[in-house]
Amino acid sequence: MAEFTLELNDDQKQVKEWLHGFAADVIRPAAAEWDEREETPWPVIQEAAKVGIYSLDFYAQQFFDPSGLGIPMAMEELFWGDAGIALSIVGTGLAAVGVLANGTEEQIGTWIPQMYGDADDVKVAAFCSSEPDAGSDVASMRTRAVYDEAKDEWVLNGTKTWATNGGIANVHVVVAVVDPDIGSKGHASFIVPPSTPGLSQGQKFKKHGIRASHTAEVVLEDVRVPGHCLLGGKEKLDERLARARERAKAGGERVKNAAMATFEASRPAVGAMAVGTARAAYEVALDYAKTRSQFGRPIIDNQGIAFQLADMRTRIDAARLLVWRASWMATTGKPFTSAEGSMSKLYASETARDVTAQAIQILGGNGFTREYPVERMHRDAAIYTIFEGTSEIQRLVIARTLSGMPIR
Repeated sequence: MAEFTLELNDDQKQVKEWLHGFAADVIRPAAAEWDEREETPWPVIQEAAKVGIYSLDFYAQQFFDPSGLGIPMAMEELFWGDAGIALSIVGTGLAAVGVLANGTEEQIGTWIPQMYGDADDVKVAAFCSSEPDAGSDVASMRTRAVYDEAKDEWVLNGTKTWATNGGIANVHVVVAVVDPDIGSKGHASFIVPPSTPGLSQGQKFKKHGIRASHTAEVVLEDVRVPGHCLLGGKEKLDERLARARERAKAGGERVKNAAMATFEASRPAVGAMAVGTARAAYEVALDYAKTRSQFGRPIIDNQGIAFQLADMRTRIDAARLLVWRASWMATTGKPFTSAEGSMSKLYASETARDVTAQAIQILGGNGFTREYPVERMHRDAAIYTIFEGTSEIQRLVIARTLSGMPIR
């Protein structure tokens, strides 16, 4: 088992420097343009594909880093460049992870290459889980999948929302209810292949931040997919449903808590994204405070500014430590006995929100304009306290874990 350490090894340092260079040279120069356009930055994704960042191989290497630090390190550097563009680059990974976690070897080999395409013809994928009435409350999901045994097809109906790459994706991974009587354990994931009839893009959201990332509704109307598009296969699903029904009879809370544990393991990656955005805003504010003079001296010489920067840096470092600890725990199989995954996401996301606001304050009127990037960073940072579980949900998970109360 890898020991927890704050020192990156030589390979990790090289990857970090490589990612930082791409973020500085390719992502940052394009950030303002694609934020204004509110469109998917295909040329940047293509550049990421050419150098090997936009690929399954890259994310697999980081995911299987035995220290657990590969993914948070990568997320921090890319999101340091720009949150909207970075989310466009990593968004396909959400769908790919869904297939890796639940699919057969054949499904993994068939569908994941189609999610990424290649450097000459890049593709994207979408993971579709949230619904208009089922965000934090996953047990309220309404999208249904019904098996047509005569044709060996699944029929999907429902509406998904907040789907990154929704409607423009080559491959959609859709979570649907197959047994509504056992809550979230009655869900299954399905591949919807390219150009499948009945799948369409609904509303495309015009967002406050992360504008370069495409976010839309996905509407499913009698969408028929072959039986082999059920991730994991029907035999495995039937066995899992049978076990879940038995556990539900014995004690339903155990079923719900197992589902919450899955979300816990994914939250540190979002925390790392938030750390990247916070760090970017802090660095802009620090440079500005060193060069901006008022009353004959740099404004960093004023305690009112210097103390803000001290607090900003302290919070960023603390957030990173929480993220790294949770990531290491998840990779090494240590249980989140105190909801450490939620702790990292909560603290890092609120740090990003607060640090970006402080950066605007330090820049004053300049910070409020689009001539400087901190206003965009502040808009982007707002999402971290919302997606992958709101701050309120994180506090609920932490509090109930500490008290021993069931997490519903």
